[in-house]
Amino acid sequence: MKINAFVEDLKTKSAAELSEELVAAKKELFNLRFQNATNQLDNTSRIKEVRRNIARIQTVLTAKSGE
Repeated sequence: MKINAFVEDLKTKSAAELSEELVAAKKELFNLRFQNATNQLDNTSRIKEVRRNIARIQTVLTAKSGE
């Protein structure tokens, strides 16, 4: 249910807002990877979650560009 709400929220945003969110998610992923490499990351499943969110954002962006 949580994922569907996230995707619906993405669909209501403009392409510019989606691009900003994509940049923010990529920065978060970089920081998580950095923390993981230095053994400071406790919740390693967050990396997988952020990667999937990036894919969701890119999918919605692609769908909007095709319209």
